[in-house]
Amino acid sequence: MTTATESKYVHMSAPGVAETVVGEDLVPAPDGVIVDIGYCGICATDTHGFTSAALPPAVFGHEWMGRISAIGADVTHLEVGQRVVAGVGPACGVCAQCRAGHAANCDLAFAEANGITDDAPVHGGFATRLKVSARRAIPVLDALSDEEAALMEPATVTFHAVRRANLRLGSTVVIQGAGPIGLLTAQHARAGGAGRVLVSEPSEARRAAASALGFTDVVEPGGLSALLTEVSSGLGADVLFECSGVAELFQPSAELVRRGGTLALLGYPGTNSSVSYGDWQSRELTVIGSLAYSHEDFLGAMTLIAEGRVDVRSLHTGTIGLGELVPMFHELDSGTSKHAKVLVDPRR
Repeated sequence: MTTATESKYVHMSAPGVAETVVGEDLVPAPDGVIVDIGYCGICATDTHGFTSAALPPAVFGHEWMGRISAIGADVTHLEVGQRVVAGVGPACGVCAQCRAGHAANCDLAFAEANGITDDAPVHGGFATRLKVSARRAIPVLDALSDEEAALMEPATVTFHAVRRANLRLGSTVVIQGAGPIGLLTAQHARAGGAGRVLVSEPSEARRAAASALGFTDVVEPGGLSALLTEVSSGLGADVLFECSGVAELFQPSAELVRRGGTLALLGYPGTNSSVSYGDWQSRELTVIGSLAYSHEDFLGAMTLIAEGRVDVRSLHTGTIGLGELVPMFHELDSGTSKHAKVLVDPRR
């Protein structure tokens, strides 16, 4: 099926400048689809990219969901009208990582997650329609609402991170930073069997959001060390998830982890960090970096949301149209916004 469709999208033309463009008619590639965007979430990566104009075009608006309006001739596993979310395809089986037996680190899936494949879209999901590889269109479970589906991408990022950390039942876990990523990480850790989950966050509104999700050990950063000492009998965290992306917190975060414990990195700092190599070595810390996700993470994350074990609805604090994007970027970049997750509805 090769139905042509017109599109409108927002792209960055310079740091702090975004323009709305009416695109040419979209026809799917033989192995691709056209997605009519329902919602696209605004990520901190989008906000940082807006101020620097440094993102790949496909990444500016990467938390999208929508319905397939056209499919390529070679696509057999998707249908017109089907709801899908942005994702990555299965391991390709032919890249260097796959041939070496490391399918979980497939080069093609990694490139898809970072918007740098040869067939990457010329814009992201801040659009009415999107032309994308069928590999990247992940079907949505019927139990999920459109709004929940729009929050699948960050939910899967955090599912992947908790999965990589190999939590043990009853673990003492610290979540540093209670933005959307921190709140989702905390929920996945709880669902994964964590015994105590301590949440550290300077923002009163974000601490309230953590408490509303049922977390009782929620403190300002200044109170974390004393609480952790009490909870762990002085040992420290079994696993600490660093979700703030503040470079200066790298070493202090490590020092909250018990000897032999795990420091898991989700926040992405924009500057270099100084650490004590000797401290990490002498305490035999395991340090795990986590970026994006694998194809199989999507079904796991969707299932937890569908079963009510992870709440993404409460993170949705506002919906805007394409024409309201620039003011919202400025608000989010100011550091004073009370929003957690804003969705863009191109139909508004």
